[in-house]
Amino acid sequence: MYLKRKIDDFLYQWKNEPSRKPLIVKGSRQVGKTESVLRFAAENYDSVIEINFIRDEKYKSIISDGYSAADIVKNISLINPSAKFIPGKTLIFFDEITEFPEIATALKFFCIDGRFDVICSGSMLGVNYRKIESNSVGYKKDYEMYSMDFEEFLWASGYGEETVEDMLAHMREFRPFGETEMRVFRSLFLDYCVLGGMPAVVSEFIAKKTFEGSLDTQKQLIADYKEDIRKYAYGIDQTRILNVFNRIVPQLAKENKKFQISKVAPGARFRDYRGCAEWLADAGMVNICYCMEFPELPLGGNYDPDVFKLFFADTGLLVSMLDEEAQQDLRANKNLGVYKGALYENIVGEALVKQGYKLYYYKKDDSTLESDFFIRSLYSLIPVEVKAKTGKTKSAQQLISSGKYPDVRFAFKFSLNNIGHENGIYTFPYFCAFLLKRFMADFNAEEEKGL
Repeated sequence: MYLKRKIDDFLYQWKNEPSRKPLIVKGSRQVGKTESVLRFAAENYDSVIEINFIRDEKYKSIISDGYSAADIVKNISLINPSAKFIPGKTLIFFDEITEFPEIATALKFFCIDGRFDVICSGSMLGVNYRKIESNSVGYKKDYEMYSMDFEEFLWASGYGEETVEDMLAHMREFRPFGETEMRVFRSLFLDYCVLGGMPAVVSEFIAKKTFEGSLDTQKQLIADYKEDIRKYAYGIDQTRILNVFNRIVPQLAKENKKFQISKVAPGARFRDYRGCAEWLADAGMVNICYCMEFPELPLGGNYDPDVFKLFFADTGLLVSMLDEEAQQDLRANKNLGVYKGALYENIVGEALVKQGYKLYYYKKDDSTLESDFFIRSLYSLIPVEVKAKTGKTKSAQQLISSGKYPDVRFAFKFSLNNIGHENGIYTFPYFCAFLLKRFMADFNAEEEKGL
């Protein structure tokens, strides 16, 4: 069963570009890159040449005579005489290019040649991307693919575009959802929290209508991630990166979710672990949320790179690493227990990243003043609060009203509450988080009028 993905529309748009460049589809393991590309290829090309550099190592010799399109096409034909290269109607799909990043040098020549479309893909690309980037700069287009977001989960569950548009209309009009809408969307969202967005997990759930087998699939993905760390990280860094990866869940469960290297292993020092979190982020396994030095604009140049929280890039994988008792309670009774704060914060952070936002938070050391995330409008710095239930937003109110933070004029809160607006706080249910960027596109806050 193929699950509709957002990359589908992007691929059609790319194909319709008159002077399209070779495309590199980036993304972590098992997010659906290969399946989506092959489905698109089968529907739009008379000939598809798929080369997987893990499965078919013999194709690593195709650059032996040089990087020109003609030489590579000739060598592919020598290895596979049945391959058909029809100008204007052929897609060459280089998969798992992490195993053979040298092929990126050829993208320039395929771009100049123009006879054949080229798509490259592979997991762990972020770790080796500097080499790929330098070999093809200016002659390629990139697409970052993630695990399924809540919108794609709704599609998989049978809901269409009209459902999503209606949800967005509720937000834009500040029109509360009805009782049935709240009940249904909350239930769907909780299923999504437990499952995450890995296509293999979601498709199994959709087919069986139960969580049966989902935990086993998730745990296998975690095992695969750990194997990737052992394969692609070198030397002593393997152990340190694994230590960081394994300590994310227990540190998120604490009230202060700042990631503490001292808690990773006995005697661990920050300088010895420098770069481990960034490696995991480059691999697409985690999202890093940096602590702002002060809540003011600009966002990008106002944070401490050594102080951060770590979230899983897919919340379902976070769920799969909880202790056994929590697993049983969560799947059987939908009880999030002591992890509810971590899970909701992780999934809202995940939603922000999948919309193109970078993650920042603020925590004042000598007070309770803090904010889970920040985004910005043209004029304002906007706190984004995540409440496990329906909690109050004392910190957001203080940031807005104290006069010490002039860039903060209003805030967003995601919680169990329905839609509302009071004292500069715009409240939305959790299940609306994936729509925030579209909402912001034409949102004019009352608090910004006259600026």
